[in-house]
Amino acid sequence: MKKPIAIQGIKGSFHHEVAQKYFSSTAEVIECMSFDSAVENLLQGQTDSMVMALENSIAGSIIPNYALIDTHNLSVVGEYYLDIQHNLLALEGESLETINEVHSHPMALLQCKTFFKDFPHIKLVEAKDTADVAKQIAKHQSRGIAAIASKNAAILYGLDILAESIQTIKHNETRFVIVMRENANLEKNGINKVSLKFELDHKRGSLATILNVMSDCKLNLTKIQSLPKIETPWKYAFFVDVTFDDYKDYQKAYAIMQIMAQNFKVLGEYKNAKT
Repeated sequence: MKKPIAIQGIKGSFHHEVAQKYFSSTAEVIECMSFDSAVENLLQGQTDSMVMALENSIAGSIIPNYALIDTHNLSVVGEYYLDIQHNLLALEGESLETINEVHSHPMALLQCKTFFKDFPHIKLVEAKDTADVAKQIAKHQSRGIAAIASKNAAILYGLDILAESIQTIKHNETRFVIVMRENANLEKNGINKVSLKFELDHKRGSLATILNVMSDCKLNLTKIQSLPKIETPWKYAFFVDVTFDDYKDYQKAYAIMQIMAQNFKVLGEYKNAKT
């Protein structure tokens, strides 16, 4: 029997929406209130896959999630880009004038901050999950409180949408990855994106040299993120995403880079969702 998919958040969250779009509209999920909890479910075998947000086009990288993938030797097997549309949800009969507080995830509040400048009477309150706020408002019939969440959450929990697409920057996209305990073993001709992690000597030109190898081997660098090594002050690990047209070009670069870099590691080989 197919195991459910671990997500951060509950049904109606953006992670749930990705699970439905990437796997199936009827996909069963394990609701987890933190990424650590979702990873734990994966490691213990309660699930074989999880959905994890990695970066947002406005707010940037979710750095702790890179560390989770690396520390637990997990594999990225796929990705999905979701257009994030934030909506203001409340009970039937509410309006922007009757709302005193808006509860949501800190990231959602940040992305919608400009909208609330026109409503100084509304207090913004941080919460753990966008959809969970919507669920609690419906459950407790909380008057005067609104949630920032998806349209799916409004439908699922029977709330009205007081305002649509309230995020400051209208094109707001989040990149989610599908993570498993082991690589998915895709056919080589189906792989055109790879996530890597490596460390370099702290000397002039070390990063430029390895980036030149990628360029010479026809790899396109789509992401580079540095993360400090806590146990070694002023030394950094680099997390890199590259795309390519020919797997053989990647193999050539791989052979060179694993010699040049320290603690070189492949975090995942998968299909580029942007092609």
